[in-house]
Amino acid sequence: MQNVIDIYTINLGQDDSFESIEKTRCVVTAEEHMMNGGLGDTIAQLLAIENPYQWKWWQLMINLARAGKPEELLKLYGLEAADIVKAVQKVISRKK
Repeated sequence: MQNVIDIYTINLGQDDSFESIEKTRCVVTAEEHMMNGGLGDTIAQLLAIENPYQWKWWQLMINLARAGKPEELLKLYGLEAADIVKAVQKVISRKK
């Protein structure tokens, strides 16, 4: 099962986002933001709180690490569409 969710606010538990994570057991976050304090970081924290003793999810975060021209940064940090597809394939393959 695969889902794509456009999370514009962090409301896990209040919408179907967390339910989707439970079903797929995979999370890939791609954001034009630093890792610390970003969406992926927040999701990792929520998953750890939800089930602190059993890591049953695979998560991969794709983020920016410096400032620059947007198109250059997207390419440099693997945030282009093809890169995100590869990241999803990678995290799914970890489950096998």
